Amino acid sequence: QVQLLESGGGLVQAGGSLRLSCTASGRTSGNNFMGWFRQAPGKEREFVASISWIGDHTAYTDSVKGRFIISRNGAGNTMWLQMNSLKPEDTAVYYCGQTGPLRPTAPPRRASSYPYWGQGTQVTVSS
Repeated sequence: QVQLLESGGGLVQAGGSLRLSCTASGRTSGNNFMGWFRQAPGKEREFVASISWIGDHTAYTDSVKGRFIISRNGAGNTMWLQMNSLKPEDTAVYYCGQTGPLRPTAPPRRASSYPYWGQGTQVTVSS
């Protein structure tokens, strides 16, 4: 089993920055993708960003392009999301997900592609 633990959420004013971390442990496998999703109250979980095993391929939802940066360490077990120029609409619980081993492909954007999830970290952006 794979365990994912997020950290780094909090309360920040609009225009500020936060850095989320996600650490994987347990029976992780190589050639996986990791991703960030978020869920605001009353809304479905939505894709934010994802990254390949060695970090050479990334994908972002349009609303965070140019503001958020996803990265991953060389061992592949830690992922970060640097969030800059935060907006109130970024307020949500942010979840870290990890796939199983996948063939080289574009970073998955669907939540169903990620069988492993963390418990989430709250990000609140005040106006």
